[in-house]
Parts: sequence; structure tokens; C-alpha cells
Amino acid sequence: MIFKTKPADVFKERHNGPDKEQMQDMLRTIGVDTLDQLIEETVPAAIRLKKPLNLPAALSERDFLNKFSQIAKQNKVYKSYIGLGYNDTILPPVILRNIMENPGWYTAYTPYQAEIAQGRLEALINYQTMVMDLTGMEIANASLLDEGTAAAEAMAMFFSQRKGSRKSATRFFVSEQVLPQTIDILNLRATPLGIELVIGDHREANLEDETLFGAIVQYPAADGAIFDYTDFIAKAHEQGMMVAVAADILSLTLLTPPGEMGADAVVGTTQRFGVPMGFGGPHAGYFATRDTFKRVIPGRIIGLSVDADGNKAYRMALQTREQHIRREKATSNICTAQVLLAVIAGMYAVYHGPRRLKYIGLNTHALAQQLESGLKALGFTQQNEQYFDTLNTVAESADMAQAIRQEAEAAGINFRYFGEKNIGISLHQNTDLQDIKAILAVFAKVSGKSADVLSINELPEETEITWADGLIRKSEYLTHEVFNEHHSEHEILRYMKRLENKDISLVHSMISLGSCTMKLNATAEMIPVTWPEIGQLHPFAPASQTQGYKQIFTDLEAWLCEVTGFDGVSLQPNSGAQGEYAGLMVIRAYHESRGEGHRNISLIPSSAHGTNPASAVMAGMKVVIVKCDEKGNIDVADLRAKAEQYKNELSCLMVTYPSTHGVYEESIIEICQIIHDNGGRVYMDGANMNAQVGLTSPATIGADVCHLNLHKTFCIPHGGGGPGVGPIGVVADLVPFLPGHAVVDLGRKDAIPAVSAAPWGSASILPISYAYIAMMGGDGLTEATKIAILNANYIKARLEKHYPVLYVGKNGRCAHEMILDCREFKKAGVEVEDIAKRLMDYGFHAPTVSFPVAGTLMVEPTESEAQEELDRFCEVMISIREEIREIEAGKADQKNNVLKNAPHTAKVVMVENWDRPYTREKAVFPMPYLRDIKVWPTVSRIDSAYGDRNLVCSCAPIEAYNENDNEMVAIG
Repeated sequence: MIFKTKPADVFKERHNGPDKEQMQDMLRTIGVDTLDQLIEETVPAAIRLKKPLNLPAALSERDFLNKFSQIAKQNKVYKSYIGLGYNDTILPPVILRNIMENPGWYTAYTPYQAEIAQGRLEALINYQTMVMDLTGMEIANASLLDEGTAAAEAMAMFFSQRKGSRKSATRFFVSEQVLPQTIDILNLRATPLGIELVIGDHREANLEDETLFGAIVQYPAADGAIFDYTDFIAKAHEQGMMVAVAADILSLTLLTPPGEMGADAVVGTTQRFGVPMGFGGPHAGYFATRDTFKRVIPGRIIGLSVDADGNKAYRMALQTREQHIRREKATSNICTAQVLLAVIAGMYAVYHGPRRLKYIGLNTHALAQQLESGLKALGFTQQNEQYFDTLNTVAESADMAQAIRQEAEAAGINFRYFGEKNIGISLHQNTDLQDIKAILAVFAKVSGKSADVLSINELPEETEITWADGLIRKSEYLTHEVFNEHHSEHEILRYMKRLENKDISLVHSMISLGSCTMKLNATAEMIPVTWPEIGQLHPFAPASQTQGYKQIFTDLEAWLCEVTGFDGVSLQPNSGAQGEYAGLMVIRAYHESRGEGHRNISLIPSSAHGTNPASAVMAGMKVVIVKCDEKGNIDVADLRAKAEQYKNELSCLMVTYPSTHGVYEESIIEICQIIHDNGGRVYMDGANMNAQVGLTSPATIGADVCHLNLHKTFCIPHGGGGPGVGPIGVVADLVPFLPGHAVVDLGRKDAIPAVSAAPWGSASILPISYAYIAMMGGDGLTEATKIAILNANYIKARLEKHYPVLYVGKNGRCAHEMILDCREFKKAGVEVEDIAKRLMDYGFHAPTVSFPVAGTLMVEPTESEAQEELDRFCEVMISIREEIREIEAGKADQKNNVLKNAPHTAKVVMVENWDRPYTREKAVFPMPYLRDIKVWPTVSRIDSAYGDRNLVCSCAPIEAYNENDNEMVAIG
């Protein structure tokens, strides 16, 4: 017999959910014969690509991993002592395996549905507590993107809170010892807000200058020196100024916390707490401040509240501060936190506890002391009188400094070189005595001095800290029991698993969030992230050591250009909102280069994401809202009128395509042309690129800039609310203005300053998107887009008899998502929130609630879901609709029913006396499959208002903490 052969390992067949038989059945349900017919009825012909994507042939998982390992090996993993905010660390294997490499943690969504996110929320409460304790501040958020952007947020917060004699002040003092990449970001963020930076020595700053509203200093300083800022801060406060301190988190185990010096905000990165350097990210930036600023603190805050049964429960607090609520009134556009990285850093502190954290800090400092002694014995001067982990060593000449560099790199060692003769050496957790010997060997060889100093065999049993007394920390930290009872691997393993089991993620069921694209994050895509060649590189390592990354960036930029139709891409923005801001700042720079800096009007449709108007305001633009018609499309007449009205001031249009309503607007080309005709540029929000790839493109439609959510369309996991990556693509005349960087020359003379702390943003997770494109190929990516549209229209066809679908295209089709209108159920007393909470009883995370239209659910199934899962979701939604009909018909009480009381916990249904007017079975097993795969919510419905009225955003301290359990090595 003759059999037809076919490759057994075709990645797109693993990524895309429905098989051929399922697709045919789904197409019949929709009412079309072929997938191409559905696409023709959905995507306007005028915007369809004329040729297929020109991408390399798709690779199998095995072939990709083999090929990519060869690319990664081009990177050289040296011992890097460069510092500047990035330090090697040791991620405990138990955390590596059970959080970083665990899809139960990395595939979860932002914890908007708190009842099935209690695990992540508790982990973030731990993180916030850790930050508050170590910084000595009263409140902290659930992480920001990196240290540089956290510093910029502090500056913006201070600017918005100016008072008294400084109410009209517009200048911000920046210590010249702040990290250079942070100063770069501050420059970018200051300009559109009308802030002028004053950079200088904090010891010589004129704080009586009434044009200054705030200041920022580095602790320890960029060169490693430690200053006591108590007097500086006090004098600033006397003058009505506010002060931020950018602080090294590990140093605060030994150093007096900035909060005790009087700081108004403390910012930094928690990368040192177990998160690999990863050539720059992702890393959780931290932001802590005074309770006074809790209503204006940027980012997300996790708070403690109570559920319907009076039990403790966590939730995202004070959400009315956030950009999606405040829109153009927001002072920040943050739409994500680095949740996965914050969880890792917080769990690192839980695992080590205060005692072992202090040991790590002490060991690092003790090694620095040993290194200083050795360097002095070799005749080298060290300029930092007080230091934690960084020595500022001076060579005799510039030639000697260059010789040291050559010898060090030959030995696989990187230092920081600045000035003509200065050599910075920053030690870290992964430094040991053998490393100290290797460093000293380099200096001994170049100086020609005796190597007798290399006979160091062990650290002394006691370490004397010789800093000024006011710099030595005396206050306790991490006193809560959670940081003092999980120090064995068994205990931390069980603790992490208990938290994981409280959450719903993609390992349980489809997460059909509209505009969020929760698709498969394939294991083969994730594997390279933890390879040393990807994770252990310093972002400022010499280019000769990072050729593998160079190839990754070059290939990925080219592929994204092909997908978008653009001419250039910047991978630097490390979130979608950062991408928005970067794109707008590129447009701003373009206008200024043409002498049209007065163009500052941004037209934004009323249906736009909340980040759009917030980003526009941050970029110094004035927002003018454009109406949408009754079908949810942009009102072209209103757009034309406003574009013409503001033609002399028009900067840009911000538009999402397909629309936020899940429809391919037929007029999009005309819309873009109207903007161009009136001197503006078109910024396209890339949130819905999963409905464009291979079928159309931003450039084809007429956009000039588009950010791409790699954590949506291109498979980087959401991680419970972060990491994200938001690179921007631009047309040719905007390429010169793409972001640059203060430390690494990116080769763009007209570049805007950096938008992120690292040159290529969250570089270590870019291999995920690289892998996705490489294994899908052009045909696979296009097929994924088609199936995303298929899956959405299949759900629409199954549910439209039960729920009105709010907006559709001219042929009655939706794009990759749709809006189910639940507003009519209010007559029966049922709110859309009740449906969201009831879905938890069925084991599903709710779709997007009340966006972009209040009282609706926006559903996006993605291409990764097979027909079985789509059917299960549809049957659940139909079952919930029947439960609503029971209320409508008077068969169920309007106030005491399965929807109003949802979700139902095991504790609730196990009570001896069940007094609810429905059965326990209906409460928790409304469908047969739940008896086998039940996911139990761990808390009942949470009282959000209570949590906002009684804000608690940290672990409560232990009532009686045994100080002897925290005994440290002797400190002289």
C-alpha cells in the first residue's frame, strides 16, 4: 500500500485550535462554505494585502530550538561588574521552576476579577510589603516597568502636586549621580510637560530657587558613593520642594532607608531579588511614597478588603485613579505592572527572609571590602569613602585604564569605564572569593605588581561596616510572618502551590478577554528565556559579546516591518502604553523638525482605550474627542470637521483597528487620508493586530505609527498583568526619530531620548515572539488571523439568539472579537458584573466587562481555542442566560439568586443549614463537567467600596516578633 507522508511536527497545527473537521462544522454554523468566504465577508477588500507575507519558511519546534541555540551561543556570558542598576543575581531553582517556568503563573491575566486571582494578589501584597519595609515608606504600588520610568513617574507626580510658593515652579533638580539612563528618560518625559531639568551636584544645589518644585538623588550614587541625604531633604522641604530617592533595593538591607531620611518617594528596581539581567528586562520597577499621595500614586495598588461573608480578600484598590477611568485627566498612562517579575522578587524575599537577605547584602559588601584591600595593595586608588558594593577605582592613566579593559575582557570580565581613568566595579550576589581573585589578577598583571594579595581564602567571620552612623540601618524589616516561615524548600514550594491553586489561568480554561488576546504561549517559545546566553547578559555589555542578541533584534525588526508594512521598528518600549507614548513623541519630534512644533492637537475617538488620551496628554498634546455613530464606527463627518477646524494645530489621530467595537471600519483609508490632508499623522493602536496579521497592515490602511503588543498578538505571556512589550513601527520619514539611549549608541542622530531604561527594553522575552514567527511562518501567521476571526464569528453565531451582539460589519460579521449587550438584563436586576462573577462558578474567567460600552461583555476567543472549548464557553453563557430568564419570569428572586450570590466557594456550600432558594448543586455544579474539573473560587464576592474606604496595601506586622530569630553576624 502507498501512504502519503507529511511532517509530524507542524507548529501551526499545535498553535491553532480547530482542526479541519471542526472548522467545517464551525463554518456551517456561521453560514458560509469556506474560511476564505468568511474572510471576504469580514475584511474590506480595499485594505486586503495584495501579496502574502514574505517571511522565512516555518520551522518545527525541534528545528527552531536547534537553530536558535546556535544564535544564542553567539552571545558571550562574561562576569559583568558594570552595575548601573543591573546586577547578576541567583534565582532560587524552586522559584525558577514553580513560578517563572510555570504556565499556571505566567498565563494568568491582570487580576481584575479578584475572586479567582487571590494567589497573585497575595503575592503582590507581599511584594508591596517588601518594598515598603525596605524603603521605609507608607505605601507602594504593585510594580512599575523599570527604575528609569519609575523615576519619571515620581517627577510627574510631584509636578502635579505642586503647592504654595512652588505652585508655578517648572524646574526639577536631578543629581548628576543619578543613573544616566534614568536622566535620559527624565529628559524625554520632562519636555512635553514643560519641565526643565537642572542637573548638578546635590551638595551645591540652590534649593532656595523658587523655580524648583522637586529633586531626585541616587542612593548609592551612580559611581557607588553613599551620601546621607537627610539634610538635603530637610532643606528641600523647608523650601516647599518634594524629593525622590532612587535606591538600590539590596543595599537597603544595610543602609538607612530613604523614608527615614524624609524622602517623599523612593523608586528603583527589584531586579537584584532573583530576576535575571536578561540584557535589560523585564524587571519590576518599584515605587513607594507617602500615604498623602495614595490618590495620585501611578500604577496599580493591591489592597485588602472583605468578601460577602466577611472574609479577608485582596483586590486592585483605588482604580478610579487609573488611566482607563481618568482618560485625558490622568497624569500617568500606565496600563500594566510587571506582575510576574514582582511575584518572583517578592517570593525571593519570602524564601530568604530578613536574615538571609541581610546575609546577601553583608556578603556583597564584605567582598567589596576585600577587593578594595587588594586593589590598594596593588597601588590603585579607590575614590568612594563610603560604598556598598561598588568601587570607583582610578588607573594611573587613560592608557592603563584601556589596558585593564583589554586584560579584563580577555579574562571574561566586564567593568564600567567612565571619565578618562575611572573604573567602576559593582559586585553582586553571584560574586565569590574566586571572582575577587580573578579581578585582582587583572589589575596585578597590568600594573606589574606582586600578586601576593591574591592569597585570600575565606571571608572573615565578622564584617565591620565603617559608614557614618546615620547611614547604618537600625530599623527592622520584613517582620511579617510570611517572610519568616517559608525558608525551607518544602515550605516555599507548598506556599507557592497554594497561591497558584487560587487562580484561574489558561491552564484551566479559555480567557476570552476582548482587546487582550489571551492566546497560547507555547512551551517551545518559552524555553530559550531561561538559557544563560539570554538571561545572564548585562544590557551595557560590549557589542562584541552580544552578537546573538544583535541577530535576534535584526531578524525580529525585519519580520515586524514585513507584518506591519513599515520601514523601521524600535523594540525599546516595554509595554503597550510605553509604545503609545513613544509613538506620539516620535510624531512630536517629526513636527518639531519641520518647524511645526505648534501642532499639538490629538484627535481621539470616543471609543478609544483609556491609555490613548492619557498618553496624548503626557506627550504634551491637547485631546479633542471624535464622535462615533450608532454602529460604533468613527463619525467621519465629525472627524473631517474637526480635522479641518484644527488643521493648523493638528498633530495626529489615535485610532484602533479593527475598531474597539470589534469591526473592520470600511472608511479607515478615508479617515487616514483626512488626517494627512490636514497636516497630521496617524497613530494606530496595535491592540487588535491579531485581526490584521497577513490580511492587512497598518501601513496598507494609511497609518504612520503603530505599537505592537507582543504580549498579545505575538505570544509573550501576560504573566498576571505583566510583562508586556510594546515596540513601535513607523514609516520611513519617522525612522530617524525612533528612541535612542544615553549609554548605548543606537545610531540615530535625531532620536528622541530613551523611553525605557534598557536600550532594547525587555530584551530577554523577545525570543518568545521571535520563536512564534519563526515556527508559524507567513502562511501560519495569516492562518492564525483567519482562525481568530472564525472563532469569534462562531461564538457570535451560537450566542446571538441569547445575547444581542452590539456591533457588526456591513455583512453581519464581527472581527476577532464581539460585544455582547447585557444592558437589557437590568430590568431583572441583573448587572453585567453578576454574569462575570457567575462565570467563575463554571470555571471561566469573565470576558472584558463594561468596555468599551458600559453594561456589556467584550469577547475574544483567539485562534488557539479548539471547538470543544468554544462550545463549552457557549454552553455556559447559554446556561447563564437561562438563569437570567428564570429571574425575568419570576421563578427566581431578583435579589437572592445564583447570579447575585456568585461566586460560590466550597465553604459557602458546605454549611450545615443551606438557606438559599436554589440547590447547592445549582450553585456549584450547574453543568455536569464541573464534577470532574471544578475550579473553586476561594473567596465570595468582594466588597470593592470597603477596600477603598479602608485602604490596607501591605501585610499586617506580627504582634510579637522574636528578634533573636533574626540574629545577624556581628557588625563592628
